[in-house]
Amino acid sequence: GMNLSAVSEFQLLGFSEVSHLHSLLFVVFFSLYILTLMANIVIALIINGGNTLHTAMYFFLTQLSCLDICYLSVIVPKILENLVVGTVSISKAGCALQMCFSLFFGVAECFPLAALSLDRCGTICYPLHYTVTMNNRVCKSLVAGAYICGSAVGLVHTSITFSLPFCGLAISHFCEIQPLLELLCGNTSPSEIQVIVVAVFAIVGPFLVIIYSYTCIISMIIKMSSAESQQKAFSTCSSHLLVVTLFYGTGSSMYLRPKSSYSASGDKLLSLSYTVVTPLLNPIPYSLRNEEVKRALRK
Repeated sequence: GMNLSAVSEFQLLGFSEVSHLHSLLFVVFFSLYILTLMANIVIALIINGGNTLHTAMYFFLTQLSCLDICYLSVIVPKILENLVVGTVSISKAGCALQMCFSLFFGVAECFPLAALSLDRCGTICYPLHYTVTMNNRVCKSLVAGAYICGSAVGLVHTSITFSLPFCGLAISHFCEIQPLLELLCGNTSPSEIQVIVVAVFAIVGPFLVIIYSYTCIISMIIKMSSAESQQKAFSTCSSHLLVVTLFYGTGSSMYLRPKSSYSASGDKLLSLSYTVVTPLLNPIPYSLRNEEVKRALRK
């Protein structure tokens, strides 16, 4: 490929291969976007409006809702623009910003998810120490850690990727790291390895915390004497498990694999599933499964 190191803008192709479905897709994405914004805003308002919902769990849920809103707002508007006008051009700086912010919010989201699993673990396995250990300071430090880690990953990846020469201009739907790596000239292995190393650190780290928490929870549930208390303990975790599986399942299948296994259409679906669908589903299991949220809603 020719060296386009003087690239000043990229082309976002969007859904050019299914142009006959553009209006339908626009309606779907726009509705999902509005629905998700509403759901997450409502949850954040309910949690912060009620005086009963000030435990660690709700603090992390609010963070998750805010991250989801930001993440979607970095990505969906360009997708919608694509669906209205076809191929969209995005400046190099705009593309770098989109990549940086999507990494920032995506990585930061791993942490409240991990914190929520620690929270469940504390409630079920160490109910007596729980209020002492999961205090306000601990919660705030965990969230600060999430933002520090997210911004580090976003800045490092973006500055490295955009300092290299590009040999292509066309990106499938939005500026995220995988499609951009494919456009780099020559040997991209060092950058790929780096992406995987960072993904392992930022994504697998919190994931191990989740595995650890659930190992404790499951062994505790097994020890419980009555089926009723087992059922109750499990139901407080099931909504979190669902969200974690969605988030990690789609995210890791996108990032933790070699370049040779990419396929443009498959990746587009995968990437849309974790950029658009997961944030919409995040608030739903928590709020529907949760009696306290329902009570606050009724108020």
